[in-house]
Amino acid sequence: MYPILKKQTIAPEVDLMLVEAPYIAKHAKAGNFVVLRINETGERIPLTIADSDAMAGTITLLFQKIGKTTHELGMLKPGDTIRDIAGPLGHATPIEKYGHCALVGGGIGSATLHPILLALKAKRNDISVILGARTRELLVWQEEFAKYADELLTTTDDGSSGRKGLVTDVLRDMIKAGPVDIVIAVGPIRMMQAVAELTRPFKIKTIVSLNPVMVEGTGMCGACRVRIGGETKFACIEGPEFDAHEVDFEELAHRQNFYREEEQLAMDTFKKKCKGTCKK
Repeated sequence: MYPILKKQTIAPEVDLMLVEAPYIAKHAKAGNFVVLRINETGERIPLTIADSDAMAGTITLLFQKIGKTTHELGMLKPGDTIRDIAGPLGHATPIEKYGHCALVGGGIGSATLHPILLALKAKRNDISVILGARTRELLVWQEEFAKYADELLTTTDDGSSGRKGLVTDVLRDMIKAGPVDIVIAVGPIRMMQAVAELTRPFKIKTIVSLNPVMVEGTGMCGACRVRIGGETKFACIEGPEFDAHEVDFEELAHRQNFYREEEQLAMDTFKKKCKGTCKK
């Protein structure tokens, strides 16, 4: 069992949860994730380790309440426990002295960039962070990124914060203005695809963190298959980060829709069961 020490809503339908998990906290590195199960009959879901504290033995999880399981997770409160948390999983982000690093985040995907930012900063890189969302209220953890980034830029679809437009608009201007040595992007599939296409002609090393459907996190089930450079890879054990210029984004987008009907049925059943009595 993993005790929940803190829970906080940081954006509409986005919660932060501080969990006691000493082993995971001790071994977690930038880019790692966990697979958790709320109870014995619960669904397994992957979540990014947004932060970890080895001394305190805690990990920080950020999640958006979209499906049945994330809504159930959002109903838990400090003092409650999570049945299983497996991790840290996946390969860590390759951290080197690159020079100028551009970290691009979309929506809740921005949480993945936080430990990467800290690790790159420890190597004395110059870091620009570009965060994008539909509207100002959906921008995640701006204050945390501002503490460590050399430059923080925001974009919103409606212009309510920062520049009106897309993260690729800002990244394009950044590339034209001066050298960018590496780009790391995390967020919606089409956003990461657009970043990959933007950096391709400039031959800028570009890494994306993929989150296909995952079940058990060891590669045995094969649910997280992705095509990278024409070869089949398992995101849970060979990722989650890959060379953006080799990712088959069309297949990835297709696979993400495999279980839409089942997900909707589960959510409908959850709502019917709650009948308005479920509390966050």
